[in-house]
Order: sequence, then structure tokens, then C-alpha cells
Amino acid sequence: MKSIIYLFVSLFILTSCATKAKFPVSNIAPAADISAKKKKDKNKNITLEIKAENLASPDRLNPSGNNYSVWVVTKEYGIKNVGQINVKNGKKTEFKTVTPFDFDEVFITVENQGDLKYPVGREISRTKI
Repeated sequence: MKSIIYLFVSLFILTSCATKAKFPVSNIAPAADISAKKKKDKNKNITLEIKAENLASPDRLNPSGNNYSVWVVTKEYGIKNVGQINVKNGKKTEFKTVTPFDFDEVFITVENQGDLKYPVGREISRTKI
């Protein structure tokens, strides 16, 4: 019985350490419902999870793009590209990455290239986390 209680307490502590945020409604992709979750892993890296529903394929936007890039505004190193969101099914899309950089803001842009060092495309949405 003690082990079950210990398990529940551990799960509660692990899930309570995560920070969650909702992205505001985008003017470019207004149907998209996007949320983010940030937490520290056991190696002291930062895990970022983004979940999006009803996010249109980037080639359907005006102007169109080839991908959605995810950017973080780090506390010490400025803006960093942490990956791309691949939209296969506009109903539900998930993105997960691990970075050593701590950050307090996340934003998504529509880009023509995925390996950019700085955003050049239109910003879809931004949130503080």
C-alpha cells in the first residue's frame, strides 16, 4: 500500500513541475488551437511539447510556406530554432523536443526552409511560458 501511495505522490510531483501555456488565436491560422508544455527532465534539459488542433498545412496559408518552425527566446542566448512542426493531419499535430537552453517565450513561424538560424517568415503565434 505504501508503494502505491509513493507512486501517486511521485506522479503528482513530476506533473506539477510542468509549465503550460495556450497560444493566442492567430490571425494567419485562426482555427488553430495550440498549447505548449515545458518541463525540466532528469538531466536538467528542458522538454518542450506543443499540441495543435486544426492547424492548416503551411502550403495552404497566404503567403504559403513549406514548414512551421518553432523558436524559443532563451534567457541567455537569444532566439533559437528548436525544430519544425510537421502537419500530417490538421486535426491533431504534436511536436516534442529537448533543449539545453532555458526559455520563457515560444513562437511559431511559417518558413520556406527548416534549418534557419533566425526567423524570416510570418509569425503564426507567440506565448510566454
